[in-house]
Amino acid sequence: MSTNKNIPVFEKRIFWDVNFERLDYDKKASFIIERVFERGDVQDIRNCRRYYGDDLVRTVLMKAKYLPIHRLYLASAVIGEPIELFRCYTTTQLSPKLSPY
Repeated sequence: MSTNKNIPVFEKRIFWDVNFERLDYDKKASFIIERVFERGDVQDIRNCRRYYGDDLVRTVLMKAKYLPIHRLYLASAVIGEPIELFRCYTTTQLSPKLSPY
């Protein structure tokens, strides 16, 4: 975690389904990082990277079970890893899609 323990400022709309005031930023780091990259804007992502550091953000995103495809491309660009190495990308490639018929 970050040596600077100032709590990052995130939009409450990102965490609409949890009690935002009781969110533990250290214990729930993986949940927070995934949620910020899934629903946050550029400023939220910057705050997340400042607080947790690029190494932890990279580790969490590479192991994430789900990210929308457009956010997966964003995460790939932000952390500098090819999209093919993300767990959520490989699992979606293994799942057959429904036929459009």
